[in-house]
Amino acid sequence: MKSAVETLNPTRVRLTVEVPFEELKDSLDAAYKKINQQVTVKGFRKGKIPARVIDQRFGRGAVLEEAVNDALPKFYTEAVNEAEVNPLGQPEVDITELKDGELLAFTAEVDIRPTIEIPDYSGIEVTVDAVEVTDEDVEKSVEQLRERFASTKTVERAAADGDVVTIDLEAKVDGEVLPDGVAGDVSYTIGSGELLDGIDEAVKGLEAGGEATFTSQLKGGSAEGKDAEVTVKVTAVAARELPELDDEFAQLASEFDTLDELKADSRKRLENMKQFDQATQAQERVLDELLKLVEVPMPEKLLEDEINTRKHNLEHHQLGQMGLDLAKYLEIQGKTEEEFLAETKEQAEKGIKTQFILDELVNKEKLDVSREELTEHLFRRAASSGMSPDQFAQAVAQQGQVPMLVGEVARGKALAVVVEAAKVVDTNGEVVDLSDDEDEVETAAEAVEAVAGEAEVSEDK
Repeated sequence: MKSAVETLNPTRVRLTVEVPFEELKDSLDAAYKKINQQVTVKGFRKGKIPARVIDQRFGRGAVLEEAVNDALPKFYTEAVNEAEVNPLGQPEVDITELKDGELLAFTAEVDIRPTIEIPDYSGIEVTVDAVEVTDEDVEKSVEQLRERFASTKTVERAAADGDVVTIDLEAKVDGEVLPDGVAGDVSYTIGSGELLDGIDEAVKGLEAGGEATFTSQLKGGSAEGKDAEVTVKVTAVAARELPELDDEFAQLASEFDTLDELKADSRKRLENMKQFDQATQAQERVLDELLKLVEVPMPEKLLEDEINTRKHNLEHHQLGQMGLDLAKYLEIQGKTEEEFLAETKEQAEKGIKTQFILDELVNKEKLDVSREELTEHLFRRAASSGMSPDQFAQAVAQQGQVPMLVGEVARGKALAVVVEAAKVVDTNGEVVDLSDDEDEVETAAEAVEAVAGEAEVSEDK
C-alpha cells in the first residue's frame, strides 16, 4: 500500500491511498464466504458454492463491493498512522479507481486535531468575589430552616399573604368549561407564584366559602397560551405558624443543643459554600483568560456537528421534558432563531477550543489520571445523574464512555495546574490561595464540563 497526505488547511487533510490488488485477498475471501452463507444455488450445498459460480450468478461487482467495504477501514487506518495525523470524526471517502485484479485507489478527507502552541500562562491574573458571610446571611439561612418546620392552623378570617388556602378552580375559554379546567381541594400558599397569574389578588380578602373570578393566561393543558376566565372558591384558610427561635428549635431542627451553636454551624456552611463558589469562579475566569492567549484553528465539520448536537439535545431532551418546543422557548427567552444559532455557535466554539487546549496541556504537563481520581469522578457524576455508582459505572462501561470520563478528569487536572500558576485576588485585594482545596481537580473538571457541554472531541482511526 502507498499513501500520501495533503494538508487542505490547518484542520483538514486529504489522504490519497493506492492498494495493490493482492492486498485485497483476505477481504475477497471474506466476501465470498459471507455471500456463500447468504445465498443458495441449486446443485450446491450452502456455504460450498465455488467463487466462479458466485461471480456468474451474482456478479463479480457485488463481491468487489463487499470486499472493498471490508478493507477500507483497515487501509484508511494504516494511511492515518503512516501520515502521523490525529483525525477527528469519520472521513469522507471517495473511491477514485477500482481495477479488478490490479488496483484499488481512494481518497479520504478528514478533520484533524490542529497543532497548538501553549504560551506561558503564569502571568494570568483574575479577580473573584471575596468570601464574606454577614449576620444577615446567617439570619436568612436560619429563617429558611425555620420555614421548613412551620405548621398550619385553620383560621376563621379573610386570607392574607403567606396563608395556605384550600381552593376549587374552574377555567372557561369562550364560555365553555375546559375538559382539564376543573380542580378541587388544591392547596396553595398565597404569594408563592406557583399557580396562575392573578390568583393571589383574587383570593386575598376571601374567607372560607368566598369565591372570585379573574382572567389569566393558561400556562399548560389543552388551552395553553389562551386567556381563560377562572373561578376560584376558597374552602379553607390556614395560617402558617413558625416555631420560636430558641434552643428548643435548635434541638428540633438540628443536632445542636443551642441556637448559638446552630447559627455558628450555619455560618460555617455558608463560608464553605462561598469558598466553593469562589474556587469555581476562579477556575472559570482563569480558563477564559487562557482561551484568550491561545489561537486555535476550528475544524469546520467538527464545529457543525457540535452545533447540531447542542441544538438536538436542547430540542429533544431539555425542552421536551418541559413540554416546550424551540419556537416557544425562543419566545420566552425573547430571542430570534438567528440570535439563538449565533449563541449556540459561540458556545460550541468555546467548548471545542477548551478541549483542544486542555488536552494539549495534559500532554505537555504529562498528566495521568489515577484509579482513585477516576473513581471519585464517577461517584460525583453518578450522584448528579440520580443513579447509583454501580448503575452509572455499568452504563458508562456498556456505552464505551470510560475514556470520556478519563478525559474529563485529565482536563480538570490541566486547568488546576493553570489556576495554581495564576494570580487570584478577591475584591478586597487579598490573594486567594486555592492550593489547599481538596476538591480542586473535581471542581475544575466541573468548570470545564460547564463550558465544554456536549462537546467530546474524539479521535477515530
